[in-house]
Amino acid sequence: MSFKVRQPAETLLSIRDLRVWYELRRFGFGHAGYVKAVDGVSFDLDEGETVAVVGESGCGKSSLMKTILALNVPTSGGLVFEGKNLADLKGNDLRDYRFGIGYVQQDPYGALPPFMTVRQILEEPLIISGVKDKIERLERIHKTMSEVKLHPVDDFLQKFPHMLSGGQQQRVVIARAMILDPKMIVADEPVSMLDASVRVEILKLLRALQEKHRLSVIYITHDLSTVKYFSARIFVMYAGSLVEKAETRRLLDNPLHPYTSALLAATSDPDARNADTFKEVPPGEPPSLVNPPKGCRFHPRCAKAITGLCDEKEPIDFEPEPGHFAACWLYQPE
Repeated sequence: MSFKVRQPAETLLSIRDLRVWYELRRFGFGHAGYVKAVDGVSFDLDEGETVAVVGESGCGKSSLMKTILALNVPTSGGLVFEGKNLADLKGNDLRDYRFGIGYVQQDPYGALPPFMTVRQILEEPLIISGVKDKIERLERIHKTMSEVKLHPVDDFLQKFPHMLSGGQQQRVVIARAMILDPKMIVADEPVSMLDASVRVEILKLLRALQEKHRLSVIYITHDLSTVKYFSARIFVMYAGSLVEKAETRRLLDNPLHPYTSALLAATSDPDARNADTFKEVPPGEPPSLVNPPKGCRFHPRCAKAITGLCDEKEPIDFEPEPGHFAACWLYQPE
């Protein structure tokens, strides 16, 4: 399975200099600073395009995702969907925005209410969105379950989540995300909780749905080994910021930012002959988002850091090759 080269298209989602800071309180009262979970993120997502946001735990991926889902309120910056600024949406307009976005959770069992049948789980969003006709609701449920390969449909309708395998549970989660015909899907580590044998099936299913419905997809993951099967572009996130952006094959073949190279080095190698080899990874831990280091946030762990520059000035996005951006002083023009 491979992705198609990105073609010019209409921009569906535009994010500019987005910041999401969580205020800290000392003993519940006095101000004690901010957790700068998302700090100056910018990118565009076209109609029908799939992008991956990649980074280790604590880098800000989930906060970015929740902001796109309108669960977080941005501290500053802009998020524009179909020409409408998210900050201006209230009431029914905000509800309609949320109806237009599907969400695929990481843990399928935890995402499904254990006391509801598959039919009730898929019917609930239709009822909330105002589909009053029971026959229409059932038809849409049948159609969506067929698309996610839950066959025979009637055998699954009255089952509870605990009666399903992990792969079947995730198909129900995907069906729920698709039931309102969204324009965009946010998939949060959709295969990390599944057996290796099921992961490829779920990724193939998401790809097929994306192409059939011309969906835009934001794929949140820490695993670079899966993005090549699913995403047209990769955005690498570190300590609240995007440090590298490029088309998937270009980034995997030629990573420019030292952090991206470190992520690739840490990716699991399926070759059993390499099981006893240890790869070199950067020392230390990701910085605190309460008090990130001055300059480049990766410089304390970077073997290529330039003293007096990387530890003093925050890098901007350089473009060493067309369409390939890296926020790294190593690529500043001569």
